[in-house]
Amino acid sequence: LVAELRLDRDRHLKYFRMSAEQMDHILSLIGGHLSRQTTNYRQSIQPKQRLAVTLSFTSLAFQYRLGKSTVAESVHMTCRAIEEQMMASQFPRPTEHMWRAIASKFWDKWNFTNCLGAIDGKHVTIMSPAHSGSLFFKYKRTFSIVLLALADAEYRFTFVQVGDFGRTSDGGVFSGSALGRGMEAKTLSVPADCPLPGSGVQGPLPYTMVGDAAFPLKTYLMRPFPGNRIPRWRQMFNYRLSQARMVVECAFGILSSRWRVLHTRINVKPDNADSIVTAACILHNFLTNPSDNQRWLDEAEERGEVLAPATNMGGNRGCREAYEVREKLCTFFSSPEGRVSWQDNMV
Repeated sequence: LVAELRLDRDRHLKYFRMSAEQMDHILSLIGGHLSRQTTNYRQSIQPKQRLAVTLSFTSLAFQYRLGKSTVAESVHMTCRAIEEQMMASQFPRPTEHMWRAIASKFWDKWNFTNCLGAIDGKHVTIMSPAHSGSLFFKYKRTFSIVLLALADAEYRFTFVQVGDFGRTSDGGVFSGSALGRGMEAKTLSVPADCPLPGSGVQGPLPYTMVGDAAFPLKTYLMRPFPGNRIPRWRQMFNYRLSQARMVVECAFGILSSRWRVLHTRINVKPDNADSIVTAACILHNFLTNPSDNQRWLDEAEERGEVLAPATNMGGNRGCREAYEVREKLCTFFSSPEGRVSWQDNMV
């Protein structure tokens, strides 16, 4: 089947969700970790077939005549090899230079200044784990794990954490994540506060992430002003934040459009589900190309499938300094230096 599909580029892309050249590149990175010795009792599966089985499993195009246990072994072995061999290159440790480059693109493309990325969390449905009680039970009477992710201005993930219990709330997911702890401890090489573009009036302001109302308000994490009847300048801030935050929604849309297993109940143990979702995120970064993004977004919109949002990611209390940062950004977005020509028509 693999050889047959390689003769037709469009069919190969539809089936494996990537080109033959991209598949070969991945195989060159992980193939050495997918080999098992052939014995008198078992014929070893070739690395190329293990990768093909895994890609077709995650894209829901599975058509291989293999036993259930053989498929499970191939998927788990391949996903762990992807995680071990590709995580470091696709999710490098952040540097000041990286953060500044991300912030520059957010300002140029999405009109939000000093932005480190857009953050959100989603539920991925899994089968009911044995003896788990209600730990993985979420609000829609299914069992799930949580995918927390930060996306840059071009729909690539810069941070992912997979595996929190589906019922975790009240600050458990974000505050307990490596990202939340690192931001709080100031150990992630975030650049020092800097003036807003073209404006020295507001003074230096910190670099921040943008999230929705499920996240806490922090000096390093902006969320919308609450309420419907709020002043126009606050509505303007909410609109600008919403535009920037849609980047992570689009990233999730591309991820789940390519790997449709994320829209199903993943019938494996939680640890193996974590590995499948993590591998999907790594491959998302590896494959993401700005020229292809719209194709996957269009497919996601056509199917009308969305990942269920995770709520209550960190409470809604903010410190005084965080409120001040939000107010200054609010003022900036309504100033001559910070406004965009079309924003008055959008609020």
